[in-house]
Amino acid sequence: MKRAIGVYLLAAAAWAGTGNSAEAATKIVLIAGKPSHGPGEHEFNAGTKLLVECLKQVEGIEPVFVAGGWPEDEGVFEGAKSVVFFMDGGSGHPMIQGKGRMETMRGLMDRGVGLVCLHYAVEFPKGPEAGDRLLDWLGGYYETGYSLNPHNDIVVTPKPDHPTTRGVGQPFRANDEWYFRIRFRPDDSRVTPILTGENFVGRDGKKYTERQTLAWATERKDGGRGFGFTGAHNHTNWGIPEFRTLVLNAILWSAKLEVPSDGVRCSVSDEDLKRNLDPKVKKAR
Repeated sequence: MKRAIGVYLLAAAAWAGTGNSAEAATKIVLIAGKPSHGPGEHEFNAGTKLLVECLKQVEGIEPVFVAGGWPEDEGVFEGAKSVVFFMDGGSGHPMIQGKGRMETMRGLMDRGVGLVCLHYAVEFPKGPEAGDRLLDWLGGYYETGYSLNPHNDIVVTPKPDHPTTRGVGQPFRANDEWYFRIRFRPDDSRVTPILTGENFVGRDGKKYTERQTLAWATERKDGGRGFGFTGAHNHTNWGIPEFRTLVLNAILWSAKLEVPSDGVRCSVSDEDLKRNLDPKVKKAR
């Protein structure tokens, strides 16, 4: 009888250990927006799924994918250590649409949950209901009517000695709709520029020679972390190793995880880039 009880207790301990291991996985929620723009542009579904597949290769991470914008069941946020938004922004940003969504976000931020916004998802209207809150949570944002979004093929420079740039190495080139003149609070010590570029040409042909911040990391006062990244208009840029590693590093960092010394490595083939693309009609010229 004693032997049977001992075997039972050992089995129970093993089962409990397995449960604790599963609970120890870091949950990260990645939300893809609805179809937007033409083929190969704003491929929120395909781009987010690429990030999810890469994160699945990192031990101890539980990535959760949400399609179609704001989740129908907000219970998906339960236990999340970071939330990632890749979707249309501006006045139609899903985060500011619908009753109570910003209050849901406030609750997450108050609990120190990380926040990552990619490309269009960094754009919000100015004011206390949106822009001011994002200054608190994300550290900066694309302010409608102030910030600029020309397409430029430029060399971008990662900041050395920051966890988000591990394994990124030297400056790299990418043709993208890089947003700049981002709205930040003056002299905000919480914010660190992570990716910068210079010599932009605006949509009107005007040249901007000053170095601009294209991605930034924020250590919030609530203990959470925010990361804004303005690239990823062009889906093919996920095929650039440095581009991809930077964003994957940032997602780990936002969840307060240790970023590997050589960054998050994940191979993406041309065939991978073609998967999960939204059905879109090519725009007539």
